Amino acid sequence: MDLWQVSSNVKDGVLFASPQTSDERADTAETCVVKLAIKMPALVDGIDNRIERAYTGWPDRLYVIGTDGRIRYKSAPGPFGFSIANLEQSLEQLDAGVHTSQ
Repeated sequence: MDLWQVSSNVKDGVLFASPQTSDERADTAETCVVKLAIKMPALVDGIDNRIERAYTGWPDRLYVIGTDGRIRYKSAPGPFGFSIANLEQSLEQLDAGVHTSQ
């Protein structure tokens, strides 16, 4: 088991190793749709993630931009790399007039 494993996966009984082929990915998606009783159509990207890369709707990182337009904070890759504490510290520093880039 790996990749996006979170505690809710254990609770919902959807634990899978990352698929290595398009067929494995489709089988995993079908199992999730059934186990989670998803009532809407599910589309499955190819194993190369081409569609995800072209149309992703979630950020890979969080940024804080200063009023001067410069990046004052850049998070680790997300969503598991997002740190509320680090983001909060960056905002507090910006609010206090401390301009440190990370």
